[in-house]
Amino acid sequence: MKPTLLIVDDEKPTREGLRAALEERYDVYIAEDAKAAMNLLESEHFDVMLTDFRLPNEDGMKLIARAKSLAKPPVCILMTAYGSEELAVEAMKRGADDYIAKGRLQIDELEMRIARSLKQQDLEVENVSLRQQLDSKFGLENIIGGSPAMSEIFEIVRQVAPTRATVLVLGESGTGKELIAKAVHQLSPRAQQPFVTVHCAALAPTLLESELFGHEKGAFTGAYERRIGRFELAQGGTLFLDEIGEIDATVQVKLLRFLGERTFERVGSNKTLSADVRLVAATNKNLEEMVKTGKFREDLFFRLRVVEIQLPPLRERTGDVPLLAQGFLREFARENGKAVNDFTADALEALMNYAWPGNVRELRTAVEHAVVLSRGERISLRDLPPAVRGDSGGDTRFLPGKALTVKDAERELIVRALKETDGNRTQAAEKIGMSRRTFHRKLHEYHLEGF
Repeated sequence: MKPTLLIVDDEKPTREGLRAALEERYDVYIAEDAKAAMNLLESEHFDVMLTDFRLPNEDGMKLIARAKSLAKPPVCILMTAYGSEELAVEAMKRGADDYIAKGRLQIDELEMRIARSLKQQDLEVENVSLRQQLDSKFGLENIIGGSPAMSEIFEIVRQVAPTRATVLVLGESGTGKELIAKAVHQLSPRAQQPFVTVHCAALAPTLLESELFGHEKGAFTGAYERRIGRFELAQGGTLFLDEIGEIDATVQVKLLRFLGERTFERVGSNKTLSADVRLVAATNKNLEEMVKTGKFREDLFFRLRVVEIQLPPLRERTGDVPLLAQGFLREFARENGKAVNDFTADALEALMNYAWPGNVRELRTAVEHAVVLSRGERISLRDLPPAVRGDSGGDTRFLPGKALTVKDAERELIVRALKETDGNRTQAAEKIGMSRRTFHRKLHEYHLEGF
């Protein structure tokens, strides 16, 4: 069966000429604008979409963003007579798989580009099973995209998981470092053994040492009984040390010894213990700079960094935003009993244009906010948090608890609907697009039964 190809161009000679040149190897469809293209994309599956940049009413990059939000997105190649390096970079950020200038367009080169992009897509399809395993175990936050950067990370996870190697996960807050650690564990031979997490920044140095290695009765004031540490609890499994950059010198020395000898002592004991534990560490700090300033041991740094996984911030892979947003939309629509199932074009554009300083975690919260406040079947621009739609008044992000929380907003929406319907619960539920069962559960949750 031939691969299916959609050609989108408002110039009839161009689209007909491309169809004639490519129809021998592809099952070719044509569209003259973005609207016609989306109608085809939503009714048929296409392997490749070749689109002009300049289209009536909507440019090709916006069309690509919408195409990439589909459940089975096509390979997307952008053509333009107005080529520039900046435009090429922006196109790739928006999700384009390749870019070609129409002024230099050669059919042989175009066919080679299409074939190369399809091959890359095949490699990404091979990662679907990995993503499905992650989704079934850890939830929708693991739909972390099909960008080249994330595909490479999937490959690293797949290769390192079966080994005993220590892994260091680096990245900004909210990029999903703990999810990667869980994936390494879940895809390893240790999957049936414990996965134990320690958030190093949450504990004082003395408490952290006891938390990790345990202590004997009477080891210090308040040690009324023996305590088993996290290393012992993780026996046979994986120990994940989040925010590893926060540990002090004493704990660094003990960790170094464990990584070298796989042995340790409980606080207040001289008895040497051993543990078969795989270590995965994560931080949003620059450990190399901390080594240079003497705040982190160089030998420990190299012991931890047997395999390094660097997670890119969401602003560097904006092509993944539609996929992530759709996943979160399905999750929260189901959780809240809402019929919402898509984004309007301007809402999706706002999501694509926002910088996401809080990364995937912030996107997840923003979509939850939008689902809760939505009134129809599609998320509109007005449903998004003010910062995301550009009404932040100087603020650059939306974070829960900063102003009105999602639960506060939901309660306010329910109260407003009840007031507008004179307390008629059936009409109020219909007004905000919520099932009656969910609506009554929310009334109980927010103590509104007597409204």
